[in-house]
Amino acid sequence: HAGRASASASAFANASACSFSSRAATAASAASAASAAPFVSSPALARALTNVRFSPGRSSRKFLSTAVASGYNSQVTTVLGGQWGDEGKGKLVDILALKYDMVARFNGGANAGHTLVVDGKKFAFHLLPCGMLYEDKTNIIGNGVVVHIPTLLKELQSLDDANVDYDGRLKISDRAHLVLDAHQIVDGMREKSMGSGAIGTTKKGIGPTYSSKATRNGLRVGDLFEEGFETKYHALVGNLQEMYDFEYDASEELNRLQNYKEVIGDMVIDTVHYVNSSISAGKTVLAEGANAALLDLDFGTYPYVTSSPTTAGGICTGLGIPPTKIDTAIGVVKAYTTRVGAGPFPTELHDAVGEEMQKVGHEYGTTTGRPRRCGWLDVPVVQYGHMINNYASLNITKLDVLSGLDELKIGVSYSIGGEKLPYGMMPS
Repeated sequence: HAGRASASASAFANASACSFSSRAATAASAASAASAAPFVSSPALARALTNVRFSPGRSSRKFLSTAVASGYNSQVTTVLGGQWGDEGKGKLVDILALKYDMVARFNGGANAGHTLVVDGKKFAFHLLPCGMLYEDKTNIIGNGVVVHIPTLLKELQSLDDANVDYDGRLKISDRAHLVLDAHQIVDGMREKSMGSGAIGTTKKGIGPTYSSKATRNGLRVGDLFEEGFETKYHALVGNLQEMYDFEYDASEELNRLQNYKEVIGDMVIDTVHYVNSSISAGKTVLAEGANAALLDLDFGTYPYVTSSPTTAGGICTGLGIPPTKIDTAIGVVKAYTTRVGAGPFPTELHDAVGEEMQKVGHEYGTTTGRPRRCGWLDVPVVQYGHMINNYASLNITKLDVLSGLDELKIGVSYSIGGEKLPYGMMPS
């Protein structure tokens, strides 16, 4: 489909310039830094995002109050990335967590990353929900998450070192799937075999684990505590070795997994029932998204995506919460765009401005340390994410990174063959 690919590539190049004075950009940055409320600070951004409601002319939905739109007055709220990840979701979740009884992860695994600094102490969470830093919050690792127990224990150790009490506050779904070290080996082998067509995964074993889940020979956390786990484990590892031909000390990992039962046993429960019972009892839930809309397995820039649902539907499948119980979805969007790994990036910059964004914005991955690709704000991406997630509000982050630039550009539309794509349409 070379012709189609070429047309898509030209569609990705349509960016429109918007001029600012440095003073105006700095003022917008100051306003953004002063408040965590999810409002657009820049008039130019406001104009560019005028139609940020899907089919606004046919919608009967009224604008929400600030309390609802911000998530401050909702029972079930989710914070979702609106681009390709790394938008600053963790910071907003950390703020909103004060208002909620529990914070829940519903997708992904240790391929995601939130860096939080509290009282001068830095915490890098890849599996743990942000609510772990509040000693009155319950934290859920839902059934849609894939769990690498050594990584989880390392993060819990960081809490121990900081004297954070988490006893009884972490609940791990017995339906969540286990990431084996063998999955991580396979991830690296698959990525290497793709050569120049590599996706750019984190090599944390996420994709192979979800593959095992889909082929129905994966291991759940709850399997650890059942008879027959050893048989299931050897069957899975044997299958992976047969397909990918690698040497592996399965007995060593099996012994470690058996020992982990003592450590996490009290944390493993039926989270689907627990979360829904809590909601029925009036408890509040903040669902913490990992990755972002354009990395969704179905809706993202396939195949350059992650292996799980990253959009609003993932809350239902990854936590077992009915869609009618989700009150508020908040989209988090940078004032520019970044992406890690390979894949299309319409507004990417390959010049000094892009390098400046990377430097000033400290754009290096929490999980891998890889430098992030940087470019201008892509409004069609934001609109597409809104169409799928129906954001009640947007939280615009990192406006201050753009301070000092004489000119800002914003991608405002895509076109293929000279025809402008309608609102919300994203080339597959």
